[in-house]
Amino acid sequence: MKLHSLLIAALVLCILTVFLYWSNRHKPADDTAKISADAPPPILKLDQSAITKLELKKKDSDPVVLAKTSSGDWQITGPKPMRADQSAVTGLVSTVSSLNSERVVEDKATDLQAFGLDQPLLEVDVTEKNKSQKLLLGADTPASSGVYAMLTGDPRLFTVASYTKTSLDKSLNDLRDKRLLPVNADKVSRVQIGRKNSDIEFGRSKDDWQILKPKPMRADGIQVGDLVRDLTNAKMDLSSADAKQASSEFAHATPVAVAKVTDDSGTQQLELRKKKDTYYAKSSAVEGEYKVDSGLGKTLEKSVDDFRNKKLFAFSYNDPNKIELHNGSKAYFLARGTAGTDDWWSNGKKMDAANVESVISDLRDLSASKFPNSGFSNPAIEATVVSDDGKRTEKVEIAKSGDHYIARRENDPSFYELSADSVDGLLKAAEELKPAATQAAQKKP
Repeated sequence: MKLHSLLIAALVLCILTVFLYWSNRHKPADDTAKISADAPPPILKLDQSAITKLELKKKDSDPVVLAKTSSGDWQITGPKPMRADQSAVTGLVSTVSSLNSERVVEDKATDLQAFGLDQPLLEVDVTEKNKSQKLLLGADTPASSGVYAMLTGDPRLFTVASYTKTSLDKSLNDLRDKRLLPVNADKVSRVQIGRKNSDIEFGRSKDDWQILKPKPMRADGIQVGDLVRDLTNAKMDLSSADAKQASSEFAHATPVAVAKVTDDSGTQQLELRKKKDTYYAKSSAVEGEYKVDSGLGKTLEKSVDDFRNKKLFAFSYNDPNKIELHNGSKAYFLARGTAGTDDWWSNGKKMDAANVESVISDLRDLSASKFPNSGFSNPAIEATVVSDDGKRTEKVEIAKSGDHYIARRENDPSFYELSADSVDGLLKAAEELKPAATQAAQKKP
């Protein structure tokens, strides 16, 4: 009986072994391969870097021709030479170089008229180094979710997604560089603003801006930086199709300012005019006159004081190394301890860090509410701040003037009007300076 059972078990095992062997030798096609076979085929698969020319042709409009220069930048060569928006053209090239279909409608299309491809709505001619191809886009599909497409020389009829057509259907205005001053803001070294009654000029040394005209003054780097960005980001408003109207409006508008921007390549000029609440501009770098955003006009209408550095001290958020403050007969001396520590010392005593920080904060916050031409006399307060590891020393004198204070920096003829609260707060913080609590005192209940 046992022998019989063993024989049956051996037979079953043999059958299972044969079945497994057969199944492994006859596996069904891989699911991935099946999905790949069912996936709609690509229309174009090109090396994006090898594309040297694009031509967009649409009914009732001149072809837009784009060519890659030897430097790798794109340029509009037709219908007339223009600078191209590099980002917009790169997006177009990316779309056409990797163009996928949604499905194949016919393997051999014959009636192109039925799909709007006998006279395509858009033709995209793509030129690589050694060959050219033409992509045709026709009518929308019945559900309007796609567009019929063909590639010249390929008999297949495809559909592509509507968003693909949107990515390809670009006008001249979509692809042109709309900047009125095609300059890199980081490379600008000088800005001049000419107005009817006042001229302002800024110069940059490394990252620091200085007012040069109407006279040398400290500049607010943030405000001048914003001015430079507004100028270099100024774009033509192409929402109006009537270019002649913009030219006419510019001709009859009131002059606001002439801005000149200089970088390593030279100087470019932007003339700004205003009619009612609308601004128009003419650039030396671009042909024509254009409506521009009102923000640019408001920037160029600012006074020189709007661009001045209102901070009395320039150490900003760099912690000072030494502070000396005199108020009449009272004197305060503070020196930072060993590098890498936050210890402050005065006359051999370690000072309370919180009190010292209050003094530093009040010095840092001293700002001019305006810049008077007079009123400074008999300064009773003197402050000296050494920062940047001893490389910068700033000395300031402050005098009472009515209900406020007037300050003057060493070697700076400008006067800074300070509020009474800001100066009185500094003096109060100085009076509250005290030695740091000893460890024994800190442990005392």
